[in-house]
Amino acid sequence: MPLFQITGESLVSVEQTNFALEKELQKLIEQNLQVVFNCRFVASEFSTGPLHAGRIDSLALSEDNNPVIIEYKKVESSELINQSLFYLHWIQDHKGDFEMAIQRELGNGIEVDWSDVRVICIAPNYKKYDLHAVQVMGANIELWKYRLFKNGSIYLEEVFQATKVIAAPSSSEGGKNPIMVEAGKKAAQVRATATYDFEEHLTGKPSQIQSLMHGIREFIVGLDPAIEEVPKKYYIAYKISQNIACMEPQNRNIKLFLKLKKKDVIAPPPFYRDVSEIGHFGTGDAEFTLSSVEDFELMKPFIELAYNKIGG
Repeated sequence: MPLFQITGESLVSVEQTNFALEKELQKLIEQNLQVVFNCRFVASEFSTGPLHAGRIDSLALSEDNNPVIIEYKKVESSELINQSLFYLHWIQDHKGDFEMAIQRELGNGIEVDWSDVRVICIAPNYKKYDLHAVQVMGANIELWKYRLFKNGSIYLEEVFQATKVIAAPSSSEGGKNPIMVEAGKKAAQVRATATYDFEEHLTGKPSQIQSLMHGIREFIVGLDPAIEEVPKKYYIAYKISQNIACMEPQNRNIKLFLKLKKKDVIAPPPFYRDVSEIGHFGTGDAEFTLSSVEDFELMKPFIELAYNKIGG
């Protein structure tokens, strides 16, 4: 993945380098968790106790209040994945330790969502055997590669994620509406530890809302194959490194929350409002309340804007 600097009409290749110490990579990510993964920092070098004799590089809390484990390596190493699997199982058996760390760092009143534990590995590369092993195990692990360049730039790319979304087909099938044909089927896998799925949010909704939900889903996941669908109790999140959009279906309409600031929403439609100071389930400060396909067409550019803002 070469990086080129534009000089006039010429492209000049930027030389790669690496961190002198692994700790430098860890410190950089920890100080920029909000920017990169939209997570809140909880702890660094978190001890797993004398019995397990380990230290989790970084602990964080996601925007959906899920626990986040981050492990780093400045060289290619299978040990990174093995360590991460160990810490994933450890934290599931030591929920109280994590929740106490949350209280120390972020205060009381945060309800941790244990339906999903996010594990992020960051390294310059991975062996093909490691990628295959993680896929076969079905482990809930994200593998990210980084490249550091001498001009001070760093590039992060997700090379494996636990969940892939399959969009509903757009062609007709036997004269039936393909969206409605898919409505009763399982069209997406959810994370291994999750307890919610897309179909649960369809249940009991009018056919018009179900059709609109499928249309929104198909458009968002069609923006980028890396976009992941993560159903939660009250909404469905669509994310890459962090949430881009959250869909909250209701009986008469759908609330779609986007990761946009008020200043980003220029010439908004009448069904938009700024909810940065208003409590709501989905993440994102821009709320769009959709009742029809026409509403959805008007807000498609804002979904694309939110995707571009995240850095997709």
